[in-house]
Amino acid sequence: MSVQKAGILRIIRLQVDFSSAKSGRGACKNPGKTAPVTVTVPAVPRILTCSHPAAGCWTGLRRPQHGRLKQAISVHYLRGRLKNCLKIQRHPGHARGKIICKAFRVPYNLATQNCFQVLRTMTETTVNKLREHVGEEVVVKGWLYNKRSKGKIHFLLIRDGTGIVQGVMVKGGLPDETFQLGGRVTQESSLVVTGTVRKDDRAPGGYELELRGLEIIQMAKDYPIALQSHGPDFLLDHRHLWLRSRNQHAIMRVRHAAVKAIRDFFDERDFVLIDTPIFTPAACEGTSTLFEVKYFDDKAYLAQSGQLYGEAAAMAHRKIYCFGPTFRAEKSKTRRHLTEFWMVEPEVAFLDLDGVMDLAEEFVEYIVQFVLKTRRVELETLGRDISKLEAVGRPFPRITYTEAVEKINAAGVEMEWGNDFGAPQETALGRRYDRPVMVHRWPARTKAFYMKRDSQDERLALGVDMIAPEGYGELIGGAQREDDLETLEKRIAEYNLPREAFEWYLDLRRYGTVPHGGFGLGLERTVTWLCGIEHLRETIPFPRMLYRLYP
Repeated sequence: MSVQKAGILRIIRLQVDFSSAKSGRGACKNPGKTAPVTVTVPAVPRILTCSHPAAGCWTGLRRPQHGRLKQAISVHYLRGRLKNCLKIQRHPGHARGKIICKAFRVPYNLATQNCFQVLRTMTETTVNKLREHVGEEVVVKGWLYNKRSKGKIHFLLIRDGTGIVQGVMVKGGLPDETFQLGGRVTQESSLVVTGTVRKDDRAPGGYELELRGLEIIQMAKDYPIALQSHGPDFLLDHRHLWLRSRNQHAIMRVRHAAVKAIRDFFDERDFVLIDTPIFTPAACEGTSTLFEVKYFDDKAYLAQSGQLYGEAAAMAHRKIYCFGPTFRAEKSKTRRHLTEFWMVEPEVAFLDLDGVMDLAEEFVEYIVQFVLKTRRVELETLGRDISKLEAVGRPFPRITYTEAVEKINAAGVEMEWGNDFGAPQETALGRRYDRPVMVHRWPARTKAFYMKRDSQDERLALGVDMIAPEGYGELIGGAQREDDLETLEKRIAEYNLPREAFEWYLDLRRYGTVPHGGFGLGLERTVTWLCGIEHLRETIPFPRMLYRLYP
C-alpha cells in the first residue's frame, strides 16, 4: 500500500499463504488456504502473539517459545520507509507460512529484537453501515466533504457515497505527521481513513470516527464548488461536481427510491415491462413539440411517449408498462419543463376511465409510502415537511373539469371553460387539497386524438389529469382510449395526421379491439414534489433544457 507522508501507517494488508503448512501443534490448522489479514502496528514494540483468528491457526506463537523467530524477520529501510519489509519464511516447529506486505512506515527500529503483535482483523465498511461496528476499528474510503479545526482537534467530514461521517483527529492521540496531514487535506481530496466507531447523537448520522490513520490517495487542488452560494448557471456548468453536494446527493437517492417503487408496483401486479422505441415514424400528440431527426434517407422523431406501442403490447399481454426517456421540443423556460425526461406509462386491456383513476391513485400512494419508508433521512436533509407526504392516501378527490374551472375562478385565478390548464391554474387548484386531485372529462379539443369521447357529452374526452398538492402541478395524464375503428379514423383526419403512419395502430382496432386505457407519470415532476424543491432540473442527473446541453 502506498503512503503519502502520513506518519505511522497503522494498516498493513498482508497475504498469508498456508499452502505448504504442516498440521500439528503450533501449526496451521487450515492448510491450503490463503487469507488476507489486516494488522495494526503498535506505537510500542511488542511481540507477535497471534495471527488471522478466522483461520484458527498460528496460536501460541510467542518469542520465548520460538527464540529463532527474530532471525526470520528481514527489515529494509529506504529513507525511513519500509519496502517489502516483513517476511516470515520459516520457523522450526511452525508452519511454513509466508506473510508479505507491500510498504508501510513505523516509528521504531525493527532491527532490534522486537517483533509485531497482530491485534485483530479490521473491517472495511461504508458510512451507512457504521452502526454495525460501534466500538470497532474500521477502514473507510471516500472523499473530504468539509473540515474545520479547533485548537488541537481536526473535524473531518468524510463522504463515501453512502453518507457523511465526522472523523475526529486529536493531537497527541496519533502521530504528529498524521495530525498535520489532517490539517492540510483539501476539499474533495480522495482518502482512506481508519478509526474507531463511536455513537454520538450530536454527530451527522449519529456516529463518528475517532481517527487513528489517514492516507491521501489524491490531494485535490482548487475545487471549484466551495461550500457557499453559487448561481444556477454556475452550478449547472459544474453539474458533474454539483452532484456530490449534500442536497443533490439526497435528491438522487429519492429518485432512485421512486424508480424502485415504480418497478416494484407493476412487477407485484403482474405487469409486463415493454421497451418501446426512441425513434418513431409519427407523432403521438402532433408534431409541434417533436425533435425531428434524419433517419438515413427518411425522417424520424424522438419519442414523446411510448403509449401507442404500449397499446399494441397490452393487446398481447393484457397489462404492461413502459419506462424510459422521452423528448419534447417545447420552447419553454419554466421550472416545470425539461426537453428530456423519464416517463412511466402503464396500459391495460379491458380498463375504463374509472379503472384508470383507480390504478393511478393506488400507484401514487405506493410511491409516496415507499419513499417515506426508505428515504426519510434524505427528505429530512432536504428540509421536506414530511407531514405533507404522510397525509397522502386514498381515496384521492375526483372532480370534473367543469368543477375544477369553478374552483380555480373562486380562488381568484382567471380560467375560461374550454382552455387547458397553465401553471397558475394547476397551482391554484392543487393548493386546495392535501393530496393529489384528479380532474376528469376534459374538453376534447384540449386533448389528443386517441382519447375516447364521453357518450353523455361529445364535447368531452374521457381523460384525467392528476394535479399534485402544494402547487407542484400535473403528475399524471391519462385516458380511456378510443377503441372503435371508424371513430379513430375520423379523429386522425380531424387532427391532420398522416394516415399511412398510423395504419399499424388502426390494426389494433381491426383485430380484437377492446376497451382499454392507461396513463403516463413524469418521474422528474414526481420527484420534485416528493423532495419539496423548486425546479425539475435538480431531479435528473444531467438536465436538458431550452438553453442547456452541457455537460
